[in-house]
Amino acid sequence: MTALAHVLTELGWSATGAEDPGAVEELVFTSAGGLPSVFPVSDLASAAIATAAMSIGELILATTGKRPSVTVDRRLSSMWFGLSIRPIGWTLPAPWNSIAGDYRARDGWIRLHTNAPHHRAAVERVLGHRLDREATARAVSSWAKTDLEDAIVETGGCAAEMRSIAEWEQHPQGAAVATQALAHIVATDRGSVPIWAVRNARPLEGVRVLDLTRVLAGPVATRFLAAYGADVLRLDPPDWDEPSVVPEMTLGKRCARLDLRDRGGGAVFAELLSHAHVLIHGYRPGALDGLGFDAATRRRLSPGLIDVCLNAYGWAGPWSARRGFDSLVQMSAGIADSGMRRLCAEKPSPLPVQALDHATGYLMATAAIRAITRRLKDGSGTEARLSLARTAKLLVEHQTDTKEAPLAPETEDDQASAVETTDWGQARRIAPPAQVSGVPMRWDQPARNLGSAVARWCED
Repeated sequence: MTALAHVLTELGWSATGAEDPGAVEELVFTSAGGLPSVFPVSDLASAAIATAAMSIGELILATTGKRPSVTVDRRLSSMWFGLSIRPIGWTLPAPWNSIAGDYRARDGWIRLHTNAPHHRAAVERVLGHRLDREATARAVSSWAKTDLEDAIVETGGCAAEMRSIAEWEQHPQGAAVATQALAHIVATDRGSVPIWAVRNARPLEGVRVLDLTRVLAGPVATRFLAAYGADVLRLDPPDWDEPSVVPEMTLGKRCARLDLRDRGGGAVFAELLSHAHVLIHGYRPGALDGLGFDAATRRRLSPGLIDVCLNAYGWAGPWSARRGFDSLVQMSAGIADSGMRRLCAEKPSPLPVQALDHATGYLMATAAIRAITRRLKDGSGTEARLSLARTAKLLVEHQTDTKEAPLAPETEDDQASAVETTDWGQARRIAPPAQVSGVPMRWDQPARNLGSAVARWCED
């Protein structure tokens, strides 16, 4: 189904400010088959990765006058939308907290997201303390799903009732998302034109990226930037951890702890930002402002800053500040309901991977790299805003009845030859899904634990 992959690539390319339409025409997709879903997940995966890879090609074209060819393997792209890491002699922790998941309420289904301790605590304040899965199911069954969703969200937790696509389109937040661009991108104040030596081998070498994101879209974006040489410094609060995804998402990055609520931490962040070229963040609207780092302050500290931000439910509407994750947006936007109905399943049928997170992450990387190309041209800064809900709309709009053959089973030949020595043990990775001619996709550092580095730039 490479035709649909090309269509989705064109939409992503246009949404991020296309200036080189010939790139899509020359793009090549290889391999057949798709992930099991009523939605074209493998096409979305290959298109999102292709869009990011094309932005690397555009950067090289702008600096050398020669456009490299781009080839994307749909099968490997599908694998990277799941897990890229293959541990050797050790295992990853379970991806979900013991009570996270889908539950039947009095009038339908609701999903609880409890991976973070404070999110689980919020659910327990509503449903009762010391819950196990059976106790949670009993407690949920006495609630109407909308009432429970509202109660958990108001308590600081994360939940989403299952809606149909039609119900979401009529919901005030769904209607607001429908008016928003896939990527909202505007030029901002100009800074100096950086002196970056854009080399084919490491085209982003010298680009300093501050990563303030966590599960999962933002880390996907910064992992892609690191693959082409960017110096990515991830900053996490002192008490944050996400053990099931850290080995997957810290590849190529340095990870430090910093408390932005502390005066000393804020001063360190201001110093880091003053030397950064790209800021990737997933704070809810207004959260950075409340810490003293509103958009104007960020631009003042770093003239020409490339500021890429993400949220779950879009940038306008009553839910624009609501906490959310991929699995919750799938429930809200009708994806899980559509899967259940079309498969005649007994429970919600979400996507086989966290595709909204991954696709949005690659689009964020695309926006950042295209902004780097523009800054090299005239010094201009960029602000880009994306959301999981808007990416969900893109997928829903291209739902198809055409069934693909399943992907061929994974073999050792699908893994890159290099062994990665992570902080948890040795591992291998699935081979890179994109090939930009003359520009290898590789990472200079293995995956590391959160807080394993110092909050400073490499040359400091």
